[in-house]
Amino acid sequence: MMSDVRLIDIREEILSDNQELAGKIRADLGRHGVFMLNLMSSPGAGKTSLILRTLSTLRDRVRIGVIEGDIASSVDAEKVSREGVPAVQVRTGGFCHLDAPMIDRALKELDLADLDCIIIENVGNLVCPAEFDTGSQRRAMILSVPEGDDKPLKYPLMFSVCDALVVNKVDYLGTSDFDLERLRERVCKLNPAIRIFPVSCKTGEGIAEWTGWLAEQVAGARPPA
Repeated sequence: MMSDVRLIDIREEILSDNQELAGKIRADLGRHGVFMLNLMSSPGAGKTSLILRTLSTLRDRVRIGVIEGDIASSVDAEKVSREGVPAVQVRTGGFCHLDAPMIDRALKELDLADLDCIIIENVGNLVCPAEFDTGSQRRAMILSVPEGDDKPLKYPLMFSVCDALVVNKVDYLGTSDFDLERLRERVCKLNPAIRIFPVSCKTGEGIAEWTGWLAEQVAGARPPA
């Protein structure tokens, strides 16, 4: 007769602990009137390019800080710092996502009293980052045209948890079989409330609409006067 087997679900414990800390982070940001966005995508989709475009558009209206996540390098944080924006680099040491404990440590390096908005550039990955709450009030993802319009079929969780989808590199439309309307239909089946912003970080097309939405989120996080 087989003995009883005790099962310990480590994954559920990790996610539960992460969720508890994420809630505390959100509450602390709320007390300071700071909005935080978790920006996710696959590698090369244009996260850093979008952040740089966002900084140049909003810098006169919104005080922005950036938390950069990467497995090993600090290249992106250095690019952001050169724009005169406070940036913190989180090296995950092999982990394919940022989580609440990592963000909690990074936030200690920023002065929340001097910020209106924090943008998290998560590790390039369409799987793990979707599962871990960072404490952000909103989540957004970037899909670039060269990646194809079938990604919602392959990575449904990522498209389901995001509040906004930025379709980058629309200047490549017409050079492939990427169909923006087909993408929109697939995404909205998973997430009817998602906002979709077609942009080109290269030409600037659509950036005003994206930054307008972000500015609205920042304003909504500020305490009443």
